Amino acid sequence: MEAMKVYQQWLADFADDPQTVADLKAIENDPAEIEDRFYRELEFGTAGMRGVLGAGTNRLNIYNVRRVTRALAKYILTTPDGKDKGVAIAYDSRNMSDVFAKQAALVLCAAGVKVFLFESLRPVPVLSFTIRHLKCIAGIVITASHNPKQYNGYKAYWTDGGQMPPESVKGITDRIPETTYAESVPMDEQAALDAGLLNYIGKDVDDAYIAAVKKLSVNPELAREVGKDLKIVYTPLHGSGNIPVRRIFDEIGMKNVYVVPEQELPDGNFPTVRVPNPEESDAFRLALQMQKELGADLCVGTDPDCDRVGIACMTADGTPRLLNGNQIGCVHQHGRGHRQVLRLQDDRGAHRLQVHRRADSPVRDHRLQHLPVRLRGELRLPQRHRCARQGRRERLHAHRRGGLLL
Repeated sequence: MEAMKVYQQWLADFADDPQTVADLKAIENDPAEIEDRFYRELEFGTAGMRGVLGAGTNRLNIYNVRRVTRALAKYILTTPDGKDKGVAIAYDSRNMSDVFAKQAALVLCAAGVKVFLFESLRPVPVLSFTIRHLKCIAGIVITASHNPKQYNGYKAYWTDGGQMPPESVKGITDRIPETTYAESVPMDEQAALDAGLLNYIGKDVDDAYIAAVKKLSVNPELAREVGKDLKIVYTPLHGSGNIPVRRIFDEIGMKNVYVVPEQELPDGNFPTVRVPNPEESDAFRLALQMQKELGADLCVGTDPDCDRVGIACMTADGTPRLLNGNQIGCVHQHGRGHRQVLRLQDDRGAHRLQVHRRADSPVRDHRLQHLPVRLRGELRLPQRHRCARQGRRERLHAHRRGGLLL
């Protein structure tokens, strides 16, 4: 069906939705915009779906969220005990995230699928943990990660807490064409609560997640020792990381954490940045300025759904330096290799990070000479690690290319 016909069909089908009708009427004399909004449907894949907010088959809106969720519900109903295991749902600070999350929850409830919906915004890692912690069949996060403010998205996760595997994605995509907007209706919220299908979650899961994260600390005693002196600037970039990240810092002993005030509160318009990507210097502008003013040792930033991190360190000459992903990975992997990281010492009046290098590491000392990093010692580790997770085998390979860990 050509785009104009689909456009007219939407006007008729959703005539009782004044917001959608107004959005569609606003483009009635713009054939290019009509074409872009209706020439196709948003695609659903292993990363879920993502699109510009607005009315249309090629836009993210409540109707497309409901329809995909209904297809997900149909697939879950084919799995053993899937509807009783339930689906965990979280969302970030983007515009419409909370609305889409509740709509998805109530469509699942209408299909008889139990739902665990977070009472307020939460990071993606918390959702992944929640799926395993509550033994859910699946999970949903409403987020578009670090994309521009015009976007939002719908990420789907499976029982192991990872993004949905191809076979499950196919189980959903095979059912989307047969799923209509008319059948993809939400259940009444109070009725879903009374039936025990809709369950709001929060503090209990948060506490379990924080406890699990703290167990991953490489050297908790050292963290507490240096935490009283280490200065850290943190920015959540208007996203979901503010509360959990600050709590983690505090509970492991990092007591001098300063949050960028202009970027502290959730705001889906991300008014202080061009794109809320902590790996870009533009997003770090305010944080780096604050780091320099305070003389802070580290600057940490997270994206809206708090699954991406940027880090800047203070160099010996007192200038903050934003590390790229390779540099962060090198420091991280080397620290894990010897299980001693963040041993801070005063050399020439500056904190320096001491890391022990693996003997087989492709990274050479001169690669990190421009960072406040000292490489000490060697430790041999296997070049390849294998792990089995819920019957799915994953392989992590150490690749060598250009002297950097990739």
